[in-house]
Amino acid sequence: MTNVNSTPKAMIIKQLSVFLEDKIGRLTEMTRILAEKNINLSAFSIADAADYGIVRFIVDNPELALKVLREARFSVNTTDVVCMIVPNEPGGLYKALKILSDNDITIDYMYAFEMNNSASVIIRPSSNEKVIEVLQANKMKLLKASDIYKV
Repeated sequence: MTNVNSTPKAMIIKQLSVFLEDKIGRLTEMTRILAEKNINLSAFSIADAADYGIVRFIVDNPELALKVLREARFSVNTTDVVCMIVPNEPGGLYKALKILSDNDITIDYMYAFEMNNSASVIIRPSSNEKVIEVLQANKMKLLKASDIYKV
């Protein structure tokens, strides 16, 4: 985890997003390709629409994952996100979100996973740089990209 002195660039995490047709086995195929290249999923979220789903995920090697999924003709792109750490306790997320809303930061989406008795919250804010600055100024913990790629 980072302290408040880490550079904002080190806090930017590459997230992959894949658009999947709503067909049996398509998600299985995607994860098979990643597994065959020894790419580990650290976190993921699946959102569905009428005829497709969007799988957003963090992996230990985003460049390789992007390459092999594109070669397999998956519709995939990368997005910069930030991962904040909040205590896994009542009100932990509220406190973090209050800091963001008090600083006029909007969140496009977020998802979380529990690790070491805290919640790691992946967020796609209106501005990654501003969210990093605000969270560091409020002594909130962030994961560096190098940390989350090892999870």
